[in-house]
Amino acid sequence: QVQLVESGGGSVQSGGSLRLACVGSGYTYGSYCAAWFRQAPGKEREGVASIDSRGTTTYADSVKGRFTISQGNAKNTMYLQMNSLKPEDTAMYTCATSRSWLGDRWSRPSDYNYWGQGTQVTVSS
Repeated sequence: QVQLVESGGGSVQSGGSLRLACVGSGYTYGSYCAAWFRQAPGKEREGVASIDSRGTTTYADSVKGRFTISQGNAKNTMYLQMNSLKPEDTAMYTCATSRSWLGDRWSRPSDYNYWGQGTQVTVSS
């Protein structure tokens, strides 16, 4: 079974930066896509960014130009560099992987097979 563990969350002032990491273990070779999701209290879970096995990335409109998703030196490590953070970015951030090739249909939680426990990001004004 694939296990995902996130780290790097914390509290930061508006305009600051954070770098989240997601490390996978177990069998991960069958995953075509990986993504970061976030969910704030009272709001739906939303896709933030995704990266596929070829390195192609996609972003939610709300984070374009501010966030960067990437793969680490190890193929089972993924990062989310978050710059110019805003209070509306406050949420629990979770990484996930999918065994399917999602393409433009990347932001639906039900399409992902494995999930981490999440890491909290809080941005104050």
